[in-house]
Amino acid sequence: MILSIKRVPTVVSNYQKEEAEEGARHATGCGRNCLRSCCLPGAKLPLYAFTKMGNVVGEKGSFDIENKEPPVNFLDSLLLGEWEDRMQRGLFRYDVTACETKVIPGEYGFIAQLNEGRHLKKRPTEFRVDKVLQPFDENKFNFTKVGQEEVLFQFEGREDNEVQFFPNEPIDIDNSPSVVAINVSPIEYGHVLLIPRILECLPQRIDRESFLLALYMAVEAGNPYFRLGYNSLGAFATINHLHFQAYYLATPFPIEKAPSKKITTTTGGVKISDILNYPVRGLVFEGGNALEDLSNVVSDSCICLQENNIPYNVLIADCGKRIFLFPQCYAEKQALGEVSSELLDTQVNPAVWEISGHMVLKRKEDYEEASEENAWRLLAEVSLSEERLQEVKELIFEAICCNMDEEIVTRVMKDESDVTPQSHDDMDGLKGSRPAMVPA
Repeated sequence: MILSIKRVPTVVSNYQKEEAEEGARHATGCGRNCLRSCCLPGAKLPLYAFTKMGNVVGEKGSFDIENKEPPVNFLDSLLLGEWEDRMQRGLFRYDVTACETKVIPGEYGFIAQLNEGRHLKKRPTEFRVDKVLQPFDENKFNFTKVGQEEVLFQFEGREDNEVQFFPNEPIDIDNSPSVVAINVSPIEYGHVLLIPRILECLPQRIDRESFLLALYMAVEAGNPYFRLGYNSLGAFATINHLHFQAYYLATPFPIEKAPSKKITTTTGGVKISDILNYPVRGLVFEGGNALEDLSNVVSDSCICLQENNIPYNVLIADCGKRIFLFPQCYAEKQALGEVSSELLDTQVNPAVWEISGHMVLKRKEDYEEASEENAWRLLAEVSLSEERLQEVKELIFEAICCNMDEEIVTRVMKDESDVTPQSHDDMDGLKGSRPAMVPA
């Protein structure tokens, strides 16, 4: 049986369509300045080429290795500067800086945002939730159909000792570039999409190379308030074209403050812990002898979930130093009619940002009545049961056992109790305009 639910897809591009593009192609292109063969020849975009690192991950990205200043500051000057430019050019569907935002009183400090623009002018579609891995379909909307004006820059790693920036670099069609593009329906200031190897048209599934790229982006940003997120199919990804999301929010996410209990440390130095006292059960990964050690353990865990058809969400936090992994079941419960009408009426799809504690609300009454209890009740429906999570963890540890201490599978729930609050200083919350929230 195919599980499906009526979905309202998030519009991430001004060119998004559910059907195939209309009209014939012309020699001069399709007229939309897209990222397909009709418009790509001769196209140029800025290029940020970061340094591929070895064993050192510095506070300010790869520049800590050489103690050099980058030619362009990744977050403040490049990403946010280009994002602001697109806002001035009117490419967004609404002004996200005008959305009301507040920190909900309570122990965790859940963040509520009233974003009525995200559910307007959208078209219902049938969305399968029973398959995490689905083949790429070029007839559906994908990121090669976005306009080049929505792309901020190319993002690639090189073996050079220093970062390079090229303001007008030709797009190498033969070596598919990874790009950073705006999300035209932003959740927050600086909301962008990282699209690995965009011209390869990869489906929404994590692989080692793409996840390492996302981790490098977190490191290059060098700011703990810039996080990246990933939603698998079945966990509220709405576009089956490989992409990560990222944005800047100058307040801690509740998940970043949740305590954890150590399970084990891999032979590569990656510490794996259970998340405690939080409505959504999951794992947190941190450390590693090198960035690639951390990346491989997490990506292999994601690959395991994909291959076992388990929907999941990922949050990359603390400049790439901590990664949260959440297997989830909300969409499945929704399809089976197991979610209360009260929760369904909110129209909140609990993806990575909501799970992390940033509740994007679409109705004014939900925003006005927002409470820690309401947030907890919604997120508790997302979580696997303790028993089911234990089964999932055993699958993960078996899949990554080649990187683990030999006794890991039997130690999953028996290792030392190491409960530690996560390191993130509390802030007073959201103050002032969004641009002023970028620390100097």
